[in-house]
Amino acid sequence: MRKVVERKPHLYSPHNQWYESNFISGVNRYTKPFPQFIDPRLFAVLGANGSFRESSFSEFFNPTSTDPPFFQIFNEAFLTILGSNPSIHEVASNDTFAFAHEAPIYVSETDEVFFASNGGGTLGNSDINHNNEVGKISLKDVEAALAANSSEINVPVTEVGLVLPDTVQMTNGGTGPYKSNLLLATSGRGNLPPSLVLVNPKSPNNATVLVDNFFGRQFNSVNDVKVHPSGSLFFTDPDYGYLSHFRPLPLLPSQVYRFDPVTGTVRVIATGFDKPNGIAFSADGKTAYIADSGAAGGFLGNNQTHPATLFGFDVAPITHAFTNRRVFAYTDAGIPDGIQVDPQGNVYAGCADGVHVWNDEGTLLGKFFTGTTSSNMVFAGDGRLVILADTKIFVAKIAAKSPSLHFP
Repeated sequence: MRKVVERKPHLYSPHNQWYESNFISGVNRYTKPFPQFIDPRLFAVLGANGSFRESSFSEFFNPTSTDPPFFQIFNEAFLTILGSNPSIHEVASNDTFAFAHEAPIYVSETDEVFFASNGGGTLGNSDINHNNEVGKISLKDVEAALAANSSEINVPVTEVGLVLPDTVQMTNGGTGPYKSNLLLATSGRGNLPPSLVLVNPKSPNNATVLVDNFFGRQFNSVNDVKVHPSGSLFFTDPDYGYLSHFRPLPLLPSQVYRFDPVTGTVRVIATGFDKPNGIAFSADGKTAYIADSGAAGGFLGNNQTHPATLFGFDVAPITHAFTNRRVFAYTDAGIPDGIQVDPQGNVYAGCADGVHVWNDEGTLLGKFFTGTTSSNMVFAGDGRLVILADTKIFVAKIAAKSPSLHFP
């Protein structure tokens, strides 16, 4: 059971009153709960008798004791992202199945979001003997339900995993459409290798494997993938398959790779991670972000002294080498998982209590506070963010624009 750490709500009310008076009046019709302003100066010192958190995985920072989902604001710059009339709604749920955990991909042609269930984790219904499932929802259905002012929305989830080939095992990351296909990062299962795979989003969902080894050695369990403006594919490879009991002992360090789809070459681009997870690039491709989720150790348990850190890198223009490694941000809730970067350079990461957002300098601006693990998210066009929260999916209507991804 997760514990939400409570403080004194009245300390934070002036900003909330300011928001209500400036954004809720007139034509703005925001539905409660209101976004909650939290001034960092007001919790810098808690005192000897303060209510300190002991776990970043089970105790969340919610000083206003607001019921999720809501927007938690630490910096007024977050208002530019939210806009004057933001909203967030739960739109799909299944309390018995972590159906929405990985690989969110928006296909604008059909207005659908594809995603994968938890691979080997709690409520994932997948293990050494069972593949996880790829599903999708229709955002047309979501918009129709929102327009009808439905008090409870639970749009249908269509499972497409049953028709995927045996080569696609434990889908864990994804982006696209790339060459009119879903680009999936698969962790493999048993002796079936991890890989990068192109999958047709339309029936019969035919697949093409792009790469499944490093000079004859299997990867550990490929986790996430993004396309660089150059056209090269970059992917992370931690050892979570082994730590979740569906892959053998790792044969390689936990590293980040570059695959050139033209020449077929694959090379290590960055190393020295505990568990490299999400990956993303700035719009110009000059900066790379890698989430190191080492604090989440699978069957070894959680260890808060291990990384829960976003690292930034400069990307060399020709070799694409990752240089000038630095800490970009350290999350206060669980670990950072999937990453997205909007056109203004704001970085979004899925964490244990929702989606956190930092500006390009690493300042925490705010959170889409769902109160539960929200590992991944994807922009579904401008002003619409789809958040995967294992047994739930949330859709946030905001002002931020969708990133212009580089898909040939």
